[in-house]
Amino acid sequence: MSNHLFSRRSMLRGLGVSLALPSFESFARASTVNIPLRMGFTYIPNGVIMDEWRPKATGALKELPKSLKPLQQFTKDFQVLSGLDHTKAYANGDGGGDHARANATFLTGCQAKKTAGKDISLGVSVDQIAAGVMGEHTKLRSLELSCDGVRRSGKCDSGYSCAYQYNLSWKTESMPMVPESNPRLVFERLFGKSNSPVDRKNQLKRRAINKSILDFAFEDAKNLRKRLGIVDQEKLDEYFSSVRELEKRIERDEKSRINLSNLEYPEGIPGSYKEHLRIMFDMKSLAYQSDSTRVCSFLLAHDGSNRSFRDIGVPEGHHSLSHHREDPEKIKKLAKIDHFYSEQFAYFLEKISNIREIDGSRLIDHCMIVLGSGISDGNRHRHSDLPVLLAGGQAHGLTTGRHISCGNVPMTNLFLGILNKAGVNASQVGDSTGKLMNL
Repeated sequence: MSNHLFSRRSMLRGLGVSLALPSFESFARASTVNIPLRMGFTYIPNGVIMDEWRPKATGALKELPKSLKPLQQFTKDFQVLSGLDHTKAYANGDGGGDHARANATFLTGCQAKKTAGKDISLGVSVDQIAAGVMGEHTKLRSLELSCDGVRRSGKCDSGYSCAYQYNLSWKTESMPMVPESNPRLVFERLFGKSNSPVDRKNQLKRRAINKSILDFAFEDAKNLRKRLGIVDQEKLDEYFSSVRELEKRIERDEKSRINLSNLEYPEGIPGSYKEHLRIMFDMKSLAYQSDSTRVCSFLLAHDGSNRSFRDIGVPEGHHSLSHHREDPEKIKKLAKIDHFYSEQFAYFLEKISNIREIDGSRLIDHCMIVLGSGISDGNRHRHSDLPVLLAGGQAHGLTTGRHISCGNVPMTNLFLGILNKAGVNASQVGDSTGKLMNL
């Protein structure tokens, strides 16, 4: 590995492996340190119980409401934004289909053409606008994750194509970026060398002989380690441990699924929804840490999902409960689901808070992560004053630790604002009317 080929971020190579590495101080000049800003979008389905989710007062975040309690230790690392609307998710003459429109509009700010055929039409999503610029510097232009199965066509909500409801990210008006829900395939995409037939054979060979992806990069790793300082050696060891542990978790899940006769889940997808979410958040963390990508979207579940949550005492379907008609018991159960999703997001924030960058700052300080839903009140299918949280970004000028009101503007104004922070020059995202600058 020659000096002129090695920068502060590089790769280890082996049999079907191209393992991106975190930044190392040993190979950086102080005057040239430029830590990139990452961007992410995480979607909560079916809205939330707003009275339990949103802080009562604007200003400094202090004691959080029940549904956000799991995020209490991170109040200095995020801001809650009120008054953001997605008016293109309303019917606007198209009748039913609020769940399909909520998903479709979330990152595009565009009205989905009502069709279940091949003539789908929407708009370019904010993550893909960002990826067009930020993706030039990384192995993956963008990364799309989901805990749902893939649906590219067919009829779903009230005559809308399933493509609208199962995809957040859109490269063009008619081309969704189909998310991956199988952790094994995401892992191979991040740490495998490529999708070429030769490398795919090598990936299968690795799995057949039951060796870790790190074993095939071991020789390269030994040579690299000799050239690192003590602090960077520890950083490399921690990173390798994270990758190996994630690989082992995926393998354990695959084996447990194989040992079961239940064929409900494809190979590689955990039987536990909580574990599935956390493995995917781990993938996202490692993707950012290794600078494999700087843009990621994560569909926790599609809007209209009727998943049950028996592990937390909610056997009913989420969508069915969301039409609660002011029933106190149903509202209580929905708040439990909201709390559950906050717990998983807190898990992710803890991950990226514990990862250190080359200058000692935290990875979270170099991220802008939007958490939100295309519906506020699921009972009435409201798409105004949405639940939105923006985490991270302190190292790039974002003001965290507060709850602010944006004054009923398109949510796409927020997107223009964060694109501006990321140095992506864009004049329009969907129905935007200007940049939200007070971030």
